[in-house]
Amino acid sequence: MRKGNALIVGATGITGGNLASYLNASGWTVYGLSRRPTTQTGIIPVTADLLDREATEIALADLPITHVFYCTWIKRDSEKANVEANGAMMQNLLDALQGTKIKHVSLVTGTKQYLGSFESYGSGKTETPFRESAPRVPGENFYYALEDTLFAAAARDGFNWNVHRPHTVIGYALGNAMNMGVTLAVYASICKATGKPFTFPGSQVQWNALTDLTDALVLARQLEWAATTPGAHNEAFNTVNGDVFRWRRMWREIGEFFELEVADCPETPLPLETQMADSAPIWADIAEKHDLMEADVTKLASWWHSDADLGRELECVNDVTKSRDFGFDHFRETRGAFFDLFTRLRAERIIP
Repeated sequence: MRKGNALIVGATGITGGNLASYLNASGWTVYGLSRRPTTQTGIIPVTADLLDREATEIALADLPITHVFYCTWIKRDSEKANVEANGAMMQNLLDALQGTKIKHVSLVTGTKQYLGSFESYGSGKTETPFRESAPRVPGENFYYALEDTLFAAAARDGFNWNVHRPHTVIGYALGNAMNMGVTLAVYASICKATGKPFTFPGSQVQWNALTDLTDALVLARQLEWAATTPGAHNEAFNTVNGDVFRWRRMWREIGEFFELEVADCPETPLPLETQMADSAPIWADIAEKHDLMEADVTKLASWWHSDADLGRELECVNDVTKSRDFGFDHFRETRGAFFDLFTRLRAERIIP
């Protein structure tokens, strides 16, 4: 017997793609909504641009959805534009599903809940560890717009909800804008091919401070758990692996995995966008030499997003006590999450 009919919004992304695989293996019927059709085995593709209200209504008409997992976003040139575009996407989706048999909607946001938007990192006074009870920080933030749209629709239509707040997500996904794991694997592979030292691109604060990350499978398990556990409904939960680390150790361990010389952290950041500005032809040569699956480095690495994560000038640690108190206790060692991903990327000829 199937557990339910899940609609994963953003099924080709790092969160949605890994969630789709997990739910399909766990006994769900899974519909994957995205702007380009998902090709995952066992996932029923649904194609729509959520900014197109009419197209969204047509794509979702008559689908027997019981649970929605919202794992997507779109980037605009300003946070005001982010609020408008992302708020419209969720509104169009929930309006198209009004009057159906939806029981639950899960929303995935992230640690910018506590940090502020890309334009205003650190705009609040939130102290670490970040807790779900912390007030919203000043300034526009499309996460808040998504929450407000979700809460209003839940009150209107009577479904339950959860909000999940992962830190940077580590997992298998290609062509994704928020993918540090693949980005670091590509960077390390280029360093090895060119003989360059493996140089941390971020700030001294991130190099030395405690931090945490989120394995995509931990997030998938928490999403399913919250959506199917009545006592956990209508709550927001931080979602991280459960361990903490310092980049000054993790970076050296990643370097050792790739058998690289690891440089000391520079006094001032050396962003990957700068270090890798001329990487396209280098990667094309690496791909040809090793018969890799993708020769276009821009379809693998998200230099800018990893720079944003690693260049922060403040500590980022998320408290998962609430999630544990409600009954979710799954744990993942972050070092193992990185190494498992790198091993898979090699096995599938994404990196040499």
